[in-house]
Amino acid sequence: MAGSAISTNGDYPVEENLVLSSIPDKQLAEMHSYRLERIRQQMRLQDVSLCVLASPVSLRYAVNFVEYQMFQAHIPTAYLFIPLEGPVTLFGASQRHYSLVDDYCPSRFVTPFDGGVDLTENCRQLVADIGVFMDKHRLCDGVLALERLSPLISQQLVHEGFQLADAECLVEQARMIKHPVELACIEQSVAVAEYGIAQMQQALRPGITENQLWSVLHQVNIAHGGDWIEGKMLASGPRTNPWLQEATNRVIQSGELVAFDTDMIGPHGYLADISRTWLCGDLPPSTEQKDAYRHAWEEIQYNTELIRPGVGFNELAELAFARQQQYRARRYVCAFHGAGLSDEYPKIYYPEDSRHNTYDDVLQENMVMCVESYSGADNGCEGVKLEQMVRVTKDGCETISRYPFEEVLLS
Repeated sequence: MAGSAISTNGDYPVEENLVLSSIPDKQLAEMHSYRLERIRQQMRLQDVSLCVLASPVSLRYAVNFVEYQMFQAHIPTAYLFIPLEGPVTLFGASQRHYSLVDDYCPSRFVTPFDGGVDLTENCRQLVADIGVFMDKHRLCDGVLALERLSPLISQQLVHEGFQLADAECLVEQARMIKHPVELACIEQSVAVAEYGIAQMQQALRPGITENQLWSVLHQVNIAHGGDWIEGKMLASGPRTNPWLQEATNRVIQSGELVAFDTDMIGPHGYLADISRTWLCGDLPPSTEQKDAYRHAWEEIQYNTELIRPGVGFNELAELAFARQQQYRARRYVCAFHGAGLSDEYPKIYYPEDSRHNTYDDVLQENMVMCVESYSGADNGCEGVKLEQMVRVTKDGCETISRYPFEEVLLS
């Protein structure tokens, strides 16, 4: 692989200090219990008697379910019942080692892959299972919170008189405030990502393709016990503007910008969400490249300073960095967003998209936020993507991602 940091002789890029810095099982168990209790706290607040979860991220958060997570994302074979009081019951799991699960049951097949194209009877059986479970554990007085499953299930539940709520919203609210061990897990994922970023930067040279360069981060993540990467957000040269063009076999040339966004689900399932932009080769940067980079860097610095407990989500949007007119049309999809096991609530939009900023919440200590910038002129040749992760502290914030910025583009 041209320019790769990965050799073919078994000398793979594994950083021993990262491997050895594993978090003790006792601390992980405390974190897992905290996460389940956070869900139940939200259930109490919202008068929910039973949560039915199927998203792989929600299952990971609730009981540390780690089976075929990407498969589960589009073919939800497993699902979980979390009662306000009573046994946590997992349906369709292959393993039986989940410490927070009390009972295991086979699942009803409610996807076309598992159950065929007529799911009517299987969905009816799952609805019956919910009714029996709620009767048995005296949960019939509250709301049933349901994550995204076949609409046949929701229709049948409404027909039978159940009061429904969206479990996805409930779990997102639970995930906002991080346990200290969650913060340690995020730090570990970031450390792995930044080691991978360093390997990528070492591999970057004219002649390497976008896909080859991007594959380095994948290899480092898997080698250190990570899970997956959400997309292929790496682009070079003219493909950096507009943003959101994923990696291809395009060959990177000297003097071009290379921009990426890790979107990496690392060890213990936690997100490392970092963006950097580099200049390939030894040619001096152009004025356009330096101007775009300086604008993105200044936005990141300014907006990071705004983060502190008590600041409203809408207020954060209103106070945000005033972007130059030439960079507004191709702005990023948001200025800030939450992070944990994945991208999380809230997603705070730019003033141009303020119709979406309808939040009543405020920043709280031990939330983790990502500060975003994309700066590419409407008629420009290239663009710059930068992103930092920060933790909300008692009186401000601290930066979690520490990979250096590109000095040659800031000079």
